[in-house]
Amino acid sequence: MILTVTLNAALDVTYRVPVVQPGAEHRVEPGGTRAGGKGVNVARVLHALGHDTLVTGFAGGVTGLAIRTELDTAGIREALVDIDAPARRTVTVVSTEDGTATAFNEPGPPVSVGDWTRFVATYHSLASRADVVVLSGSLPPGLPDHAYAQLIGATSTATILDTAGRPLLAGLAARPHVVKPNAEELASATGLDDRPAAARWLRERGAGAVVASLGAAGLLAVTGDGTWRVSCPEPVHGNPTGAGDACVAALAVGLATGADWPSLLADAVALSAAAVAGPLAGDVDLDTYRRLLSTVEVQDAHADR
Repeated sequence: MILTVTLNAALDVTYRVPVVQPGAEHRVEPGGTRAGGKGVNVARVLHALGHDTLVTGFAGGVTGLAIRTELDTAGIREALVDIDAPARRTVTVVSTEDGTATAFNEPGPPVSVGDWTRFVATYHSLASRADVVVLSGSLPPGLPDHAYAQLIGATSTATILDTAGRPLLAGLAARPHVVKPNAEELASATGLDDRPAAARWLRERGAGAVVASLGAAGLLAVTGDGTWRVSCPEPVHGNPTGAGDACVAALAVGLATGADWPSLLADAVALSAAAVAGPLAGDVDLDTYRRLLSTVEVQDAHADR
């Protein structure tokens, strides 16, 4: 079982317009509304691929109930911890002409010391039964920067950390097996523009491996076994919002099954591209995934050292 942790779960609304024009009125069709947050998106991809997965995190109030209901309808198992404050909402507007996505994200509900204590007890029980634990997304107000580090330190199985800023840097001390920043997060966390050097900087501070998602340019992976650049040979147009989460889903499956890094990374790029072709974050176009998997290019990048 792959456990996904979403401490800042959300109810996501997605709209599509030809072009986003600041200051203008946009008429939209009824948007897709579903449970979201990065770890929820990871679980949705895993479920679509037929893998056993379980969602945990916080979900309170009316929006929390809507999150639980949607997950149940989708057939995705959850063990979310209820809190008094309502879960956040997000709105994403996707331009159909160029595929760019503009997101409006609420900060999330405050989490009390008591809420955190109850969650940690739940987490210990769930993580002990997991093959891989994925910890994704921002921290809600009230939690310290080292919240992910506390969870990783209490986990005996493989962990993937996908967050940014101070929670990412604090999490390195607990030695996660993989961290998955995007290009902007990698530069921001390290202060380095040289991406291989930035990835090595994160490894030197505790990350077992660094897999950086670079958008249409694919992935850069710096691991204890080697360094690779991985790319998709053809562009895929659509909604890029959940591509990074699909990448994390592939990494989790690879860790759970013991796949070698080149195979694991090729799978991650193909699945990320298939997520861009899906209509909403957490969707993947399985036909696109299968078609692209054999065409992904994996290059040994040890010369970047």
